[in-house]
Amino acid sequence: MKIDKFVLAIIGIVFLAYLFPQWGSKESPIPLDIIGSLGISLIFFFYGLKLHPDKIKSGLKNWKLHVVVQLATFLLFPIVVLLFRPLASSEHTEMIWLAFLFLAALPSTVSSSVVMVSIANGNIPAAIFNASISGLIGIALTPLWMGMFLQQSTADFDLGVIYIKLLTEILVPVILGLLLQRFLGKYTAKYNKQLTLFDKTIILIIIYKSFSESFEEKVFTSVKLTDLLLILVADILLFFSVYYFIGFLVQKMKFNREDQITAQFCGTKKSLVHGTVFSKILFPATMPTGVILLPLMLFHAAQIFIISVIASKLGTRVDK
Repeated sequence: MKIDKFVLAIIGIVFLAYLFPQWGSKESPIPLDIIGSLGISLIFFFYGLKLHPDKIKSGLKNWKLHVVVQLATFLLFPIVVLLFRPLASSEHTEMIWLAFLFLAALPSTVSSSVVMVSIANGNIPAAIFNASISGLIGIALTPLWMGMFLQQSTADFDLGVIYIKLLTEILVPVILGLLLQRFLGKYTAKYNKQLTLFDKTIILIIIYKSFSESFEEKVFTSVKLTDLLLILVADILLFFSVYYFIGFLVQKMKFNREDQITAQFCGTKKSLVHGTVFSKILFPATMPTGVILLPLMLFHAAQIFIISVIASKLGTRVDK
């Protein structure tokens, strides 16, 4: 199996932040915050350009599959994490648990979901629809999930301010992209590789900024190697618990093979793009976003690897 280049880039950028944290610190002359904010708005503007209205209309027909995927994404994941709330007894474990809840409350993502569904010979149009619509639903639901607990742990959290930021930085660019889709939509297909590279570059900038500040403030002195291994194991267990539950559910609902694959692949994916963007908006400056992003980044790497293996096996089986 090939190692995902983006995962390697994330590891590299975290290492860079460790070696040169001063470039991303609050005193740095490089305006990474402004670059990140503008980049976020452009990412979601292009996201709106890619959402063709005809695809959304045709995608609504397979509503049972969409309901399963969205319920798994925004309800099943958070419920599984909520079961472990009693374990968050100290300030350190409370922070890690909040990071897992943040991971669980995030929407699915388009690119890797669609690629993996394609390799496994699943329902590609349904995968595109679900991953696309998931991002829009997440703008409303992710802050609601986090608001229930962040308001208890920090006085800086204001849901009204959060939604204003989401509206100006994310929703307005998406709507603008949708309005201009008929004029500029064709260019998103033509320059898809370049847009994907732009998305990933902005995400790497935000990750670098988050980890630079965390390394500068020596936040990771409390995170040991055993903690990282435990987070990775918890990520894998979370993934498989949701993956097999969705598999059990769709078999009971008698989905065909293509829809089963799409439900399990899209329903277990969490968007690193939305995660890095939302962490910048949702969490107050007093909270170390480097630690908040740890479970998400480890989940992202583990999920890509596991789904790649499963997708290859399923695809080979169909070819034979």
